[in-house]
Amino acid sequence: MLWACDARLPVLLVCDHASCAIPPDLDDLGLPPELIATHIGWDIGAARVSKLLGERLQVPIVQAATSRLVVDCNRRLDDPSAFPQVSGGIVVPGNAQLDDAARSDRAERFYWPYHHAVRDQIRELESLAAAPAVIAIHSFTPALDEEQRPWHIGALWDKDSRIARPFMKVLSNQADISVGDNEPYSGRHPADFTLDHHAEAEGLPHLGIEVRQDLIADEQGARKWAAILADALSPVLNDSALYTHRTGVV
Repeated sequence: MLWACDARLPVLLVCDHASCAIPPDLDDLGLPPELIATHIGWDIGAARVSKLLGERLQVPIVQAATSRLVVDCNRRLDDPSAFPQVSGGIVVPGNAQLDDAARSDRAERFYWPYHHAVRDQIRELESLAAAPAVIAIHSFTPALDEEQRPWHIGALWDKDSRIARPFMKVLSNQADISVGDNEPYSGRHPADFTLDHHAEAEGLPHLGIEVRQDLIADEQGARKWAAILADALSPVLNDSALYTHRTGVV
C-alpha cells in the first residue's frame, strides 16, 4: 500500500507490519480472527502512526498490505521466521509443511510487490537528493515473556547513526519519555531485512523506530506519538547535509 504525496523532504517511511489482513484463499491460516488481530498478526498502531507521521512530515509511505503471518516482509525469504509456523507461542496451522511452490507464490503475491514499491519510491525521491533517507515504523508489546518493557520508544540502528543519535538526544531531553537505544530490539540483528536491504546496503541514512503498543492503540495515542516523532525527527531531516551516501561506521 502506497501513500504518495508531493514530498517536501527526500524521506520514505516504511511499515513492514502495517496490516493483519489475510487473503481469503488462505482461510485465515487456520487461526481465529481474534488471534490474528493481536501482535502475532501485525504491529498494532504502527500503520496509523506511520500515516500520521507521513502527513506531518509531508513524505510518502509504503505499508505492507498483508499480515506478517502470511509472509514477514522484514525477513529474508530463507529465514524460517519469514513463514512462521509458531508466532508468540501460537501454532500457525496454515504455515505447517509449506512447500517451495507455496512459499514462492506468497513471495510473488505479497513480499516482492512491497519491496518493489519501496525500491521505486526511493528512486523517485532521488530527484530531491542523491541519498534519500528511509525510516521504518514498528510497534512492540509492553511485556514479553512476563518481562516488562519500560521504554516508550526504541531507536534501532547499526552502523549509521546519523538519524538515530540526534533523534534520541531530542527525546532524551524530555523527562517523561524513556528512549531505548537498540531496545527492545537491535538494529544489529539480522532479522531486519527492509532497512538492511534498501538503506544500509546502499549507504542511505536510515532509522528503525519502535513505539510501545499500549501508547498508540487508539486514535488519540497515535496522534500524540506521531507528533512527538515528527518533532524529534524534523531537525535532522531538515538538514540537507544528511542526504549523502555513507559507508562504514558513522
